[in-house]
Amino acid sequence: MSAPLSAQNATTGLPASPASPDRPTRRPGGSRRRTLLLGAGVLLLAAGLVFGTRWWRHGRFVESTDDAYLQADSVTVAPKVSGYVAEVFVRDNQQVAAGQALVRLDNRQYQAAYDEAQATVASRQADVARAEADLAQQKARIAQAGAEVDGARANARYAVSQVERYAPLVKSGAETEERSAELRNAQTRAATTLAANEAALRVEQSQTVTLQARLQQARAQLDVAQASARQARLDLDDTVVRATNAGRVADKGVRVGQFAQPGTRLLTVVPVQDLYLTANFKETQVGRMRPGQRVTLHVDALPAEDLQGVVDSLSPGTGSQFALLPAQNATGNFTKIVQRVPVRIHVDVTPEARAVLMPGLSVVVDVDTRDTHPAQANAGEARRG
Repeated sequence: MSAPLSAQNATTGLPASPASPDRPTRRPGGSRRRTLLLGAGVLLLAAGLVFGTRWWRHGRFVESTDDAYLQADSVTVAPKVSGYVAEVFVRDNQQVAAGQALVRLDNRQYQAAYDEAQATVASRQADVARAEADLAQQKARIAQAGAEVDGARANARYAVSQVERYAPLVKSGAETEERSAELRNAQTRAATTLAANEAALRVEQSQTVTLQARLQQARAQLDVAQASARQARLDLDDTVVRATNAGRVADKGVRVGQFAQPGTRLLTVVPVQDLYLTANFKETQVGRMRPGQRVTLHVDALPAEDLQGVVDSLSPGTGSQFALLPAQNATGNFTKIVQRVPVRIHVDVTPEARAVLMPGLSVVVDVDTRDTHPAQANAGEARRG
């Protein structure tokens, strides 16, 4: 026979409840969910340990900013002289070399001015040659006058000696008084001739000073003419506008036939081969930055490639100090604003990346500040080496 469905409680006389199991019934998926949660917790803990270790060893020394842009020292090309544009030798975005001709202005009036200046130089050179010839001729005249003075002096000495030689003869009666008078007359004429020749010599010598001054004046006028010729030559050369540095042509606004004034912007040459980076870090990030620290660059135009660089220098002031209208914090209510310091970074660019990079591109910068004194360390290693 089967067991009774219910039984009386021996103590209370009430029907006894069915016996309850020792453990609750487990769901089929409960054990698997607990395993998955435990595994996920272990993975999260491991990832946290890895991330924490990486941050402690590396991440806490890295200062990052996305306020960074590639730059280049672009040069605005402008003419030094005025004139109509005759030729434009370059096109937009063309690569040019230093000294390459970019634009030519109409040079006819400058060529005429240069030719006139050259003719003036030739005329002044002729004046100098004539002044030198006059001076040389005057020296010959002085030599001739000196010779005449020497001859007159010899005649005067001879006349004096004749008078002295015949004076005793006249006294003794051997010679007549008439002969003595002739000798004294000859002496007087010789003395007069000597005085005249000496005066003529002094006149010729005084003319030398005048001719030398005339020669100096002619040479000074020649220098002025040569300077004018050089200026005319410069103006003629400046009608061809050349690139002062290598780079690529940008912002070309010059057209054939337009009139260009000195200083008028014609185009811009961008030295894309000399790119550098300016990153604006917060003042709370630059405490451990030093020139020479390594930099990792994430350029938006090259998402699959990270570039490397080196901190070149830090600005001597924040950006607000060099603004057109600097902040006046000493007036009114004050609200502290975190300032930013421009940091210049040298970029190591590969040839493949150089073709893509250009000024103005935005960059995310990571500076490794673990080496707090890279310059001093490098200098110490060089001394030890």
